[in-house]
Amino acid sequence: MKLKEALNLSKEELKALQDELLAKAKESDLNAYVGFECAGEGVPILIKDNIQVKNWSVTSASKILQGYIAPYNATVIEKLINAGFAPTGRANMDEFAMGSTTESSFYGATKNPHDKTRVPGGSSGGSAAAVAGGLAIAALGSDTGGSIRQPAAYCGVVGFKPTYGKVSRYGLAAYASSLDQIGPITQDVEDAAILYDIIAGHDSKDSTSANVEHISIAKNLDANKKYTIAVIDNYIAEASEDVQKAYELAIKALEDAGHKILHKNLANTKYDIATYYIIATAEAATNLARFDGVRYGRRAEDVKNTHDLFFKTRSEGFGEEVKRRILLGNFVLSSGYYDAYYIKAQKVRHLIRDEFNKIFDEADLILSPIAPSVAPKLGSIEDPLEMYKSDMFTIAINLVGLPALSMPIMKNSEDLPVGLQLIAKAFNEQPIFNAALSLERALNYTN
Repeated sequence: MKLKEALNLSKEELKALQDELLAKAKESDLNAYVGFECAGEGVPILIKDNIQVKNWSVTSASKILQGYIAPYNATVIEKLINAGFAPTGRANMDEFAMGSTTESSFYGATKNPHDKTRVPGGSSGGSAAAVAGGLAIAALGSDTGGSIRQPAAYCGVVGFKPTYGKVSRYGLAAYASSLDQIGPITQDVEDAAILYDIIAGHDSKDSTSANVEHISIAKNLDANKKYTIAVIDNYIAEASEDVQKAYELAIKALEDAGHKILHKNLANTKYDIATYYIIATAEAATNLARFDGVRYGRRAEDVKNTHDLFFKTRSEGFGEEVKRRILLGNFVLSSGYYDAYYIKAQKVRHLIRDEFNKIFDEADLILSPIAPSVAPKLGSIEDPLEMYKSDMFTIAINLVGLPALSMPIMKNSEDLPVGLQLIAKAFNEQPIFNAALSLERALNYTN
């Protein structure tokens, strides 16, 4: 059942749907859910385990937050409840949203419903796997460097990363505060528009929230609108044959639908990767300093003093990937390296923004890959640098704060989904949804 259909159900039918989804999730071997709580009556929406839901255990899939109970609702949760929706179940994720496979979770890896030997992507892998596997009609995820779009692509569903500031971050466990954004993962484009409309809007509790009027996307969907769409030729050279085929298929479908295609290039993705991981790890090191065994969650035992408490709690509580990013972040912020790395990265961030703006002077949208290949095998990415490289097509969007929508295009010879993303100027989301709906109808993809 899709979200737009669930909106027409009675209270009794919604309760039955909620019970059905939770029962299926408990019986499933996907490990997409890590908690089976319900928050009221209404249309059931799966919630990523880093978004606060009052009286729920919310752990960001980390050992260090075991035992933490959320004392309040995130703003997006309040908006869902006020609109007649019911947060239902916690979705698995990479620990503190740091990863691209959901394998760093304290609860163990989530499996891809299309092939259980493969990853579902990350960090919102549980959300995407549950929606693709029929364990949720829709879910909320968070996107710091592609964490909604990449798992949506690997699992063959729709994932939308809003413009930075369009959805409140209040109640989201911070990874990198200038990059994080909550967004929907759904079965199709229209459902994504419906869920986005509900959670979008200014929030005085979030100092980074944009004070701009939100105009309904779902009510103004129009698949007949025509746009000029730029395609990034040099990105495709770095992608697999499957992604290149999907690119060709999408371009032809867009041209046949009456859209104009422009061929453009962007700077080498290695600059995006370096810039992102300097800024993201610096902000992560700062944000995660609060988890010290005093204020939140788990506390180490048999400690002699405060220093011992901090050291043991963090050493025992954080996983390897989180520790790695904290170390990197502290390094780039340290005396002697701050100017050499962090300040330069912020300058390059502005250059990346300028480059996107130049393309948007000529085009309404950009069509881009999301990942270099289809979903890899579980356990196949052992080198952290290889995992970081897999984000090459998504991280620039977060650095610049642009909106982007991931959607499935085709399946490869192994029946694995291949997705692409549409990108627009900041606060200009309507063209993304219109063009995506046009492409969705032309391709007629089925999961």
